[in-house]
Amino acid sequence: MEKVETGSMANVMKKGTEMGLKSNYERMDSREEEEDEDLEVKWMERRRDTKKYVYACAMFASLNSILLGYDVGVMSGAILYIEKDLHITEFQEEILVGCLSVISLIGSLSGGRTSDAIGRKWTMGVGAIIFQSGMAIMTFAPSFTYLMIGRLMAGIGIGFGAMISGVYIAEISPADARGTLTSLIEICINLGILLGYVSNYAFSGLPEHINWRIMLGVGVLPSVFIGVALFVIPESPRWLVMENRLQEARSVLITLSETDIEVEQRMEEIEEAAKASKGHEDKAVWKELLYPSPAVRRMLFAGVGIQLFQQITGIDATVYYSPTIFKDAGIRSDKEILVATVAVGFSKTIFILVAIFLVDKVGRKPLLYVSTIGMTCCLFVLGVALTLPNSAFGIQLAILAVCTNVAFFSVGMGPVCWVLSSEIFPLRLRAQASALGQVGGRVSSGLVSMSFLSASRVISVAGVFFVFAALSAISVLFVKVCIPETKEKTLEQIEMMFRGNDSNRGEVEFEDAEHLIREGK
Repeated sequence: MEKVETGSMANVMKKGTEMGLKSNYERMDSREEEEDEDLEVKWMERRRDTKKYVYACAMFASLNSILLGYDVGVMSGAILYIEKDLHITEFQEEILVGCLSVISLIGSLSGGRTSDAIGRKWTMGVGAIIFQSGMAIMTFAPSFTYLMIGRLMAGIGIGFGAMISGVYIAEISPADARGTLTSLIEICINLGILLGYVSNYAFSGLPEHINWRIMLGVGVLPSVFIGVALFVIPESPRWLVMENRLQEARSVLITLSETDIEVEQRMEEIEEAAKASKGHEDKAVWKELLYPSPAVRRMLFAGVGIQLFQQITGIDATVYYSPTIFKDAGIRSDKEILVATVAVGFSKTIFILVAIFLVDKVGRKPLLYVSTIGMTCCLFVLGVALTLPNSAFGIQLAILAVCTNVAFFSVGMGPVCWVLSSEIFPLRLRAQASALGQVGGRVSSGLVSMSFLSASRVISVAGVFFVFAALSAISVLFVKVCIPETKEKTLEQIEMMFRGNDSNRGEVEFEDAEHLIREGK
């Protein structure tokens, strides 16, 4: 009996021990699961906070583009009243409207060098101050001369801000969101245009010697927000690395990256690119741009070419002179003309959202194809509509053609141009080469804007839009031949892509680019 009882007790103790061990293991597993859940929650919180912060920085940097958009939009309506108040000629009207695009090249060229010297974000601040001063002079201008002085200053300020915003956003963005974030520039341009149109309509009822001054004066407000934003956003980590401020760059990347592994990967890639750049210090940047290697030549051809085609297809002329277009179509009332321009502004702004959602999903080239083909058709239809003046059908067709043209522009050519221009150049050339692209775009925009009225008198407004349609058709071929797909590639991988294979104009597979980077080639 005792043996049996002793055996039973031993079994009980053994089972108890096993149950205790099992319980301990279960508690350990439970603690590990809880720790894993805590880590996952913390990672999700960091990821969410990082996304919000990166988007906020990109949005603040994009505010510079509101200045450009507002000027384009507000001048289209303000010029109607400036012409009556200051009694300017048609030639002076063309110069006043178009000179901003040409003079902004001074800001773009200066901005590239300035941003390499004092940093990306403070260059944006310099541009905002110059623009603000110019708009203030225009608001109180007693004559055409003072109006031109203010206009020239505003153009220089826009050149500074618009050039460096895209570079800054591209340099702070992760590869999988860079297209979306850089496209915020085009959103802000469109928002600025829409605000300009709304300002025209809102103040059009005031006396002619006051309304246009208030329209222009309101443009000072966005630059105030830019000044505040400079104390919120960080400096570009790539610029900090170039200045050998590695600890600061790492600190910025920690706030811009979702994981510590991503921080180290991005830091390593940037340092590699910076070393390559320092190896070229004996060769001046502008000398390298003027006498480029085959890879840099392809980059310039793509970056400058896309800027040129963005403008020579007539988008700025369409926006600046939309009142003239609608008047030529048969609309007589200034109020009705301004209402039609507001519709154009809404179309341009709403459809940019389509590009924002798709640019990092379907890629750059598909959006460019849709955009350029759609614009070609719309510009041709607009030319046809303007051959039917003073008819209800012609007016409706003209309004529809203008609205759909700016919509197709916003889907692809508008935002993707900024994305490509800011991401395809290597670090050592990025600021200056982007400035060079801006020069091409601004000069072509200015020439188109300043010659629109004169050309319309020679070949008619309809004839001008038939020319734009032909140029847009050529841009489709340009996209096919010269523009590579850069979706989901880091800035360093894109540089390797252009260098990697001369036989197909620089396009290599994503895996090949990664291999080249790992090998340090």
